[in-house]
Amino acid sequence: MSYVTTKDGVQIFYKDWGPRDAPVIHFHHGWPLSADDWDAQMLFFLAEGYRVVAHDRRGHGRSSQVWNGHDMDHYADDVAAVVAHLGTQGAVHVGHSTGGGEVVRYMARYPEDKVAKAVLIAAVPPLMVQTPGNPGGLPKSVFDGFQAQVASNRAQFYRDVPTGPFYGYNRPGVDASEGIIGNWWRQGMIGSAKAHYDGIVAFSQTDFTEDLKGIQQPVLVMHGDDDQIVPYENSGVLSAKLLPNGTLKTYEGYPHGMPTTHADVINADLLAFIQS
Repeated sequence: MSYVTTKDGVQIFYKDWGPRDAPVIHFHHGWPLSADDWDAQMLFFLAEGYRVVAHDRRGHGRSSQVWNGHDMDHYADDVAAVVAHLGTQGAVHVGHSTGGGEVVRYMARYPEDKVAKAVLIAAVPPLMVQTPGNPGGLPKSVFDGFQAQVASNRAQFYRDVPTGPFYGYNRPGVDASEGIIGNWWRQGMIGSAKAHYDGIVAFSQTDFTEDLKGIQQPVLVMHGDDDQIVPYENSGVLSAKLLPNGTLKTYEGYPHGMPTTHADVINADLLAFIQS
């Protein structure tokens, strides 16, 4: 298995598939999952001639289950460690959900890596929690409830989330996939409860407003308008407005987990943007 050790001693697991001289796409997964959540995209782009990289965030998947550093700055530093180890500066970075916040913070924190383009899919920026300056956000009590469920019965919570709102399986007429639900549960349970508990604060309370304003590269913001996890109006719409070179693409009726449920559409649109 492939690992890089960060400057604070954390082992970060990564996948690196494809020719060394091919253009690189780096994928960043959502909470509380792992690099495995990008299987449909990595196989697609590998077949298209790209080199694809994805890592397990600290405390997630196969990376070290350390007790600390579960915040966006450390997440960005860990990305930098992977990029430096592989020599993949100037790649396209694609982030889903919390991974979208990781991409934004990485680009803001490491401008010396001239990232080519970025894609934010159903991503948490600019700010999820409700504050006086962000009245459209979700009340902090929502995220406190997430933490309580992680602490009390994580196994059941990680069954309820994909069975219901994550993939839109709670909508009338939508057929649930037991395989997809089980894979979500598997990925979540491999990770650390402490990392996931702290990660809820990281993805909900980090304000990416200034980060977004400073990103000059082309950024595609992809968001479903039926996202029940990261609400569309207060995330995708606002992020696209804050980005100097952002483009919003709205997917009518698509759920939060649309890279999995609608992989054919998402992959085609990603390819078109990357090649544009």
